Amino acid sequence: MNSIKFKLTILNFLEFFVFGAWLLSFGKYMFATLHFSGTQIGAVFMTLGLASLIMPGIMGIIADKWLGPNKLFALLHILGGVLLYFLAQQTDFNGVYLYTLLYLMLYMPTIALDNTISYCILERNKYDVVKTFPPIRVWGTIGFILATWITDYYGWGINANQFYFAAAASILLGLYTFTLPDCPPEKDAGQKTLTQALGLDAFVLFKDKKMAIFFIFSMLLGAALQITNMWGEAFLHDFGNNPLFKDSIIVKYNGFVMSLSQISETIFILTIPFFLKRYGIKKVMIMSMLAWFLRFGLFGVGSPVGIGAVAIILSMIVYGMAFDFFNISGSLFVEQETNPKIRASAQGLFMIMTNGLGAMLGAYGSGVIIDYFTKDGARDWQSIWFVFALYALVIAVLFAILFKYKHEPEKLGEIKH
Repeated sequence: MNSIKFKLTILNFLEFFVFGAWLLSFGKYMFATLHFSGTQIGAVFMTLGLASLIMPGIMGIIADKWLGPNKLFALLHILGGVLLYFLAQQTDFNGVYLYTLLYLMLYMPTIALDNTISYCILERNKYDVVKTFPPIRVWGTIGFILATWITDYYGWGINANQFYFAAAASILLGLYTFTLPDCPPEKDAGQKTLTQALGLDAFVLFKDKKMAIFFIFSMLLGAALQITNMWGEAFLHDFGNNPLFKDSIIVKYNGFVMSLSQISETIFILTIPFFLKRYGIKKVMIMSMLAWFLRFGLFGVGSPVGIGAVAIILSMIVYGMAFDFFNISGSLFVEQETNPKIRASAQGLFMIMTNGLGAMLGAYGSGVIIDYFTKDGARDWQSIWFVFALYALVIAVLFAILFKYKHEPEKLGEIKH
């Protein structure tokens, strides 16, 4: 592999390796070790949405005007590693909430900065970004999966070692970034205002009924995106309280089992061009919503052995369709339907509605549902997952009725990147 592409592969690998080291096991840790309530855990996961609302835009302006993406990316990861170190030492709700919020305010902007650095270096070295970047980016998902496996294998998912592990990887990534070719601030990038960077000028799209409905449903479906990441390992871990399931593979290696979802994601992403071209955005979005219904419903009937184990594995498989068909197809739809002058802001608005407002709604709302179905410390997971499944089904039905869109296959060829 060319040295430039290899260096960027390492960059993307470590970027999501840091996230995978703790994200899937965090909810389990707060449940099993810190004994937080569902509402408290939901509030902690709300910080992901809070951090996604404004910080990527603010950090984007800093990268454009002053530091440049490389230096800012490195600084954020080094400081982030320090915050993860202190997060590992927190045992009360206030401390965990505060350090999680502070850390995610630094980490979430690095996802966009990772793309910026990769695009900049590839373009400066005369590569076709559209063809070259996806095979590099897929290593980010592989990094996420591998970190999840390591955390699970060593049993760090139920103790603070997951954060020490992530902290070391984050600092290593920050230092590694200094070895990459520099991407200095663009001289004319300072013309972008804070309003534009945050995607706020794209709110004019709400005047278009079709786009307004699309963004509202993006928020509602965005609430589902992190639910299984938040509660999945805790759900599987809870089966260990039953002597019949204690030694099952699904319970002992629940982190590995959950990571099958990310493996499915890498497969389904390759099918998106075919499904979009053949069926159009409306049907693809409905497929995503129905896949979320199946994701939650299969969890509801799942167990670590027999047919129940098959249901859990099938839930991991449908995750790829549920996640990719919404996130990536939705982004392509926004790209196609908006004026080029506000296209970047429209993408920012899509992120605000899904990873910002939607994630906050899902995090807090799911915590309330879990507390409602918890009695004397025992959680009725079947009822919990069936409520989430019903939510996804209702969204699918309403979207099918309210969203009016005529599929024009030839338009897909007009998308410019």
